[in-house]
Amino acid sequence: MADRRFLVTAALPYSNGRLHVGHIAGAYLPADTYARYLRATGANVRFICGSDDNGVAALKTAREQDRTVEELTAHFSRSQRADFDGLNIEFDIYGGTHQPEFVETHERLSQEFFLRIYEKDLFTKRRTHQLYDAEAGQFLPDRFVRGTCPHCSSDRAFGDQCEDCGRSVEQNELIDPVSMMTGSKPELRETVHWYLRLDELQSRLASWLSEKRDTEACGAHWRPIVLNQSLGRIEAEGLPERAMTRDLTWGVPVPLDDPDAEGKSLYVWFDAPIGYVSFTAAHCEKLGEGAEAYARWWKDPDCKIVHFIGEDNIVFHAITWPAMLLATHDSDSVQGLSGEYQLPHNVVSNSFLNIKFPGKEEEKISKSRGTAVWIEDYLQTFDPDPLRYYLTAIAPENSRAAFDIDDFIARNNGELVNAFGNFINRTMTFAHKYFEGRVPEAGSYKDIDTEHIERCALAAKRTAEELDLCHFKAALAEVMVLARAGNGYFDSTKPFMSRKTDMDACGRAIHVCLRTARTLTTLIAPFMPSTAERCAKMLNLEGDWRRWSSATDDLSPGHALGEPEILIKKLDSKELFAD
Repeated sequence: MADRRFLVTAALPYSNGRLHVGHIAGAYLPADTYARYLRATGANVRFICGSDDNGVAALKTAREQDRTVEELTAHFSRSQRADFDGLNIEFDIYGGTHQPEFVETHERLSQEFFLRIYEKDLFTKRRTHQLYDAEAGQFLPDRFVRGTCPHCSSDRAFGDQCEDCGRSVEQNELIDPVSMMTGSKPELRETVHWYLRLDELQSRLASWLSEKRDTEACGAHWRPIVLNQSLGRIEAEGLPERAMTRDLTWGVPVPLDDPDAEGKSLYVWFDAPIGYVSFTAAHCEKLGEGAEAYARWWKDPDCKIVHFIGEDNIVFHAITWPAMLLATHDSDSVQGLSGEYQLPHNVVSNSFLNIKFPGKEEEKISKSRGTAVWIEDYLQTFDPDPLRYYLTAIAPENSRAAFDIDDFIARNNGELVNAFGNFINRTMTFAHKYFEGRVPEAGSYKDIDTEHIERCALAAKRTAEELDLCHFKAALAEVMVLARAGNGYFDSTKPFMSRKTDMDACGRAIHVCLRTARTLTTLIAPFMPSTAERCAKMLNLEGDWRRWSSATDDLSPGHALGEPEILIKKLDSKELFAD
């Protein structure tokens, strides 16, 4: 199965702030779980991410904090990487679109991408009017303009997108716009920009997206939220031309020999997804394959590209980015010929995650209001796996969900501790106490034993089926069903009774329980890697115990076990997120 290749990406986080549980639940945890699972099946995987350093978000925060944008993005790129490391989210490479070791490759590939589309006459150069802050003496980037949304009347709309309805907004469309730089009312002035001809690509794009409704035909399960938002946008409004340049110097310079291009950069949403490509190239170079080896992952139809994103990134990853890829093709083929950029195999999006603090109503996670659980703060005290478990168990895969702190504690103590941890601990403790820390003989299985072993095999099969469909919540539920079944088997066979009267029956029961623990160790690994490693250590597993096909392997009688330890710790609400 080593010839199965996947390029997995997680949305590039803006390097202008800390990460919270909403970020992790939205894209990064499911992407990591998926990449771990694919590797366990023998697939060849590259897992790519990095910070989005360019554009207005970083400039705006740097201005607010009175720091240089270089200093700000370097700091948050490092701190976000530390958060990911602390949660055991393991990228093959974590780059940065303007970090020193990546910026040269990223600019080169972004400019080549732009020029490829330019040569195909899919950009329109247009004189237009843009909001200008006379007090600041400059045109206002999108995120430096705030006003009322023309679509939903929210007052949380910026010059590129409304924070509430999520629809794209041109800054000229804002009602009562205000400059975020000086607080003054901006005026319209003439400028020049290059617009991507999305209208020319609309038909092919709509056809490609429509095919994704047939899971069997396209070979991937596209979530309704992605198809409904993207196809709904095309069917309701069509695709207008969209400006792909900005009056901005912090970013990738527009690569045109044209006086009107001077002092302009590529729109951050143009260059950011190209970061997936440039970071892949950087990784290939690091491995000694040469930077151009990125083509094996991006231009080979045999490689499946899977993007993981949050709800607010759907339009760009399911419409704009595929349109950009289509715009580079020589043919009218949707997927492109070998040697051309391939379109995503799947775009996996979660809905937003809200927050609920004890004694308060559920609310949106907000950096400005401080209504968030910050990853950096969480990791100072607690292990990563309880958080990984909870965020998967409540994953907002089809609708919005809430991180409820009371529920988080209850699920850790009631599900992880009492079901999963209890089964592993009671099995290991019993084996050490009555079988000298070794796997006992199985003898002849009875019906109850055979049925339970078949249940283990069924759990491995069902978990894999759900993971293949990117149903992470359902997949984790299958693992927990097996953990509860293990406790049920232990209670039904009563080794604590048979040890007094029938050691053969007792040994058989503990052998099956240890075999179940062996299965659970592999099945839980994509979700809770640290927990799985502790299980593997207690079972004294050798070789590639994460390999999915080994999940139902038996343990040889006499196999020496490691020392038992408490697998999952109980959490106390008085200690957790205390003021």
